[in-house]
Amino acid sequence: MRLLCSSTSPFSSKVRMAARHLGIALDEVRVDTNAGPAVLVDNNPLGKIPTLLTEDGEAIFDSRSIMHYFHRRKGKKLYPAKDRKRTEAEVLEALCDGTCECLLSIVYERRLRDPDKQHQPWIDRQWTKASRALAHLNAEPPKIGKTLHAGHFALAALLGYLHLRFEGQWEADHADLVAWARKFEKHFPDYPALKPQG
Repeated sequence: MRLLCSSTSPFSSKVRMAARHLGIALDEVRVDTNAGPAVLVDNNPLGKIPTLLTEDGEAIFDSRSIMHYFHRRKGKKLYPAKDRKRTEAEVLEALCDGTCECLLSIVYERRLRDPDKQHQPWIDRQWTKASRALAHLNAEPPKIGKTLHAGHFALAALLGYLHLRFEGQWEADHADLVAWARKFEKHFPDYPALKPQG
């Protein structure tokens, strides 16, 4: 299988970590979404990453669809079996993914617009939403038991992206999340290699 991805993308990171955890071999193909390469837009009309290309020629996107595909493919080991626990994992994943979307909006606003055209109220609004989510997660970080699930990988990807793009802007107020990342790495030693990085 081929994964169209980027080393900086938190959504790509989440999927790559889950694949490594489950023992799914991926041929990682780095793509520049801004360039709109044919291999990406021909398989995903949105031109977004990650996009998974299966052996059968099927294209699967977005990251949550890929995670559920992995779950079905590998003996249903990525989401808890019990309904309540599964819902908790899915909500955690959704919260972390949504927070990443807020952070990406800030990065794109700053990167793609000239400084005099950046809309600070928009940046502030996105940061407020991200800050609320981080406060919520810091107040009660998810437990890491014997098995990791999709929500854990989503949170690890989010924290990795924060470290990459917002270093020094969040750690002091979220000590429990910083500690959670260290604990996650003990359970998943490949984290330093697979978290978002430039």
